[in-house]
Amino acid sequence: MSAVPTVIPPARVRNARRTGFAAWAVLIVLHIVWHAWWRPPLHLPLTWALVISLLPLLLPLLALRQPARALLLIGMIALFSFCHGVREAWTSPYARAPACVEVALTLLLIGAVGAAVQRRPRP
Repeated sequence: MSAVPTVIPPARVRNARRTGFAAWAVLIVLHIVWHAWWRPPLHLPLTWALVISLLPLLLPLLALRQPARALLLIGMIALFSFCHGVREAWTSPYARAPACVEVALTLLLIGAVGAAVQRRPRP
């Protein structure tokens, strides 16, 4: 039985992962503040709005043991947040500010996912 060696990622990858996880956390806080306080939903109960917006963002908590995999999952889920932010910014003038913040956070998160890619050396 051979032990798998632990590989310490370079500083660039660690910083990109930190940035990605920070953007993810701020995106979760943004959704809570947006739906619970800033602009509550008009035609949907608050609990349903929070469940619909936060449940997908909280799914990567199940993969936190593997930071690279969790960050990739966060990046894929953030694409839906990006689409939501663009739609809200385009169609709802009253929600334009939080929607633009959501778009900026998802772009930062997706950029961090791209920067956190580690290339494996070729044999």
